[in-house]
Amino acid sequence: MRGWTDDDVPPFVEMMGDPCVMEFYEDVTPRDESLALAARVREALEHDGYGWFVVEVKGGLPFAGTAVLKAVRFEAHFTPAMEVGWIFTPEAWHQGFATEAARALLDYAFETLAWDEVVAMTAAVNMPSRRVMERLGMTYDPKDDFDNPAVSKGHRLERHVLYRMSSQGWRDSPRSQPL
Repeated sequence: MRGWTDDDVPPFVEMMGDPCVMEFYEDVTPRDESLALAARVREALEHDGYGWFVVEVKGGLPFAGTAVLKAVRFEAHFTPAMEVGWIFTPEAWHQGFATEAARALLDYAFETLAWDEVVAMTAAVNMPSRRVMERLGMTYDPKDDFDNPAVSKGHRLERHVLYRMSSQGWRDSPRSQPL
């Protein structure tokens, strides 16, 4: 994982506009919004030291996707909270990159930033991301399920699941699990 370069912006825009990649979002992100988002997250990462990192596969994909540590930006029963997340290009799917990137970010969140807890969330139907959360050793309690206020009422993706990891749970977990 690394910071952004100008060369990362075109594949990021393409990824955010890909209907397959955005299957578990309400819609693809229009080009102008993706360009603005890339500029914002690049600046925030440089300023804060955490945020949206570019994932590069050395000797392979120069832009495989992004992995993020960020504040949850809406109110819910579990906020305020810090979140780990990921979005990858189809070429990077099913190779363990999301788990590897999220694992590195959790290490950074707990060991460097000294956060107490990190959450991960996704639409209840997003089984690929849920499997990543489970491989990370994050805990799931159905009582934490919620309707995401950032998703339109009644949309098939409105219902979300929440996974949690505490700093103590991270220190006690075997981080050498297979990806």
